[in-house]
Amino acid sequence: MVFLFKSFAENSNIIIFVRMATKALFNTVVNWFIRQRIDQIQHFMDHPIDTQKGILFSQLFHAEDTEYGKKYGFNSISSYQDFKNKVPIVTYEEFEPYVERARQGHKDVSWPGYIKHFAKSSGTTNAKSKFIPISAESLEYCHLKAGKDMVSIYANNHPENQLFTNKNLRLGGSSELYADFNTKFGDLSAILIDNLPFWVEITTTPSKKVSLMGEWESKLNAIVSEVKNEDVGSILGVPSWMMVLLQRVLKETDVKNVSELWPNLEVFFHGGISFKPYKEQYKPIIGKDINYYEIYNASEGFFGIQDRSNSDEMLLMLDYGIFYEFIPMDQFHHSNPKVVSLEGVEVGKNYAMVITTNGGLWRYLIGDTVVFTSTSPFRIKITGRTKHYINAFGEELMITNVESALTKACQETNASVKDFTGAPIFMKENESGAHEWIFEFSEHPENLDLFTDIFDKHLKCINSDYEAKRYNNITLKKPVVHIARPNLFYCWLESKGKLGGQNKVPRLSNDREYIDPLLELNRV
Repeated sequence: MVFLFKSFAENSNIIIFVRMATKALFNTVVNWFIRQRIDQIQHFMDHPIDTQKGILFSQLFHAEDTEYGKKYGFNSISSYQDFKNKVPIVTYEEFEPYVERARQGHKDVSWPGYIKHFAKSSGTTNAKSKFIPISAESLEYCHLKAGKDMVSIYANNHPENQLFTNKNLRLGGSSELYADFNTKFGDLSAILIDNLPFWVEITTTPSKKVSLMGEWESKLNAIVSEVKNEDVGSILGVPSWMMVLLQRVLKETDVKNVSELWPNLEVFFHGGISFKPYKEQYKPIIGKDINYYEIYNASEGFFGIQDRSNSDEMLLMLDYGIFYEFIPMDQFHHSNPKVVSLEGVEVGKNYAMVITTNGGLWRYLIGDTVVFTSTSPFRIKITGRTKHYINAFGEELMITNVESALTKACQETNASVKDFTGAPIFMKENESGAHEWIFEFSEHPENLDLFTDIFDKHLKCINSDYEAKRYNNITLKKPVVHIARPNLFYCWLESKGKLGGQNKVPRLSNDREYIDPLLELNRV
């Protein structure tokens, strides 16, 4: 009997050793393979304009026999100026008829062949959804390629990494079949999960089955049940929803922080919303210093990856089959605004981004605004949305202004903001207007009036238009601030059926579409 136990123990140790050795070998091989991509990234960094010209004319050639290509004479375009003259800039609403035809199974609409996948995206929490075409080319050479690049860049910066020794925790959406047509639609994350190569699938958690569940609460419970027993080394997702998941994990496992549960956790790849409001909140949840890498991905394409440690700038990825154009925001509302290619951008200027993609989007106004921090190589920061700002009184208040002022107010009042939204209070008769805010705090300020004063003062310091409108309260009075009850924004999203995935409440709005229902719900 003793011999049997000894033999069993020895065999168990051998099995454990073999598994560890296999993991280590797998990690080494995968890291070597993905680092080969770095040379190609360096090439487009060194030759950005030539890379982008090649992308544009390759797209035009591929799509010249599509409905869209024939309508706008792609086969006669021989220069970027021709492209600008012949092909219009479009919003989703203007491009939607082509998307709908592709969804209904029509071939060669705006991209060669049939489109089988559509990423369902509201962009905001509007009832109307957008369906973004995901061609086989955009899936393979943009979205999936970017996922590999994200890891390649990290591995190159951190040669000691153990990403493939441990599991990657992902947080995805649901996928469902579009009624009556043989096309699938769902969150982009779900489409990607459904098409991942096997070697990625075996290194990620939760399982595909759980990742693609639809109903959020049931899905959350199932994810926690699976991931709490894994050895997680990296996490990937939207900061707000990942925080909900990690807090649930802590509650279910009764540990102080996730590092107790996952001691090998080394990096959080995050995107979808600004990380700035969440940065301090993640420290106690994680429980140790880890790496944070920002990515800029959307249903329409994958655009940027943080390529340096401890930096909030992202490298604009130029060889994903996306051709970029930019409209200076001071020209954006003009009837015939100036539009420039990458060759004409300037550092420090705020631009609306226009994209042409291998998913069949042509001069598509995505709705995001960016600023270039460098043109050698081209690095960017996201500054906001073309529609998500407050400019009811000429104050041109952008999300970057608000986040900076919030950081200052939180630091000086020992507060932490979990979620928020703001909107104008419009003038009535002889009464000045104002900005109205709802803040959901994870740590309440020691003094709300002081918090509001610091917030207001810092906005004046960094935005001269806001400062001018606040002068003597003539145009704008002091901000009106409300404290949200716990989980107000979560409950509001739940009431809209928009939990999980990329869904989020717009931080800024130029009307009261979002804030009025939230104020009403806050009173219940």
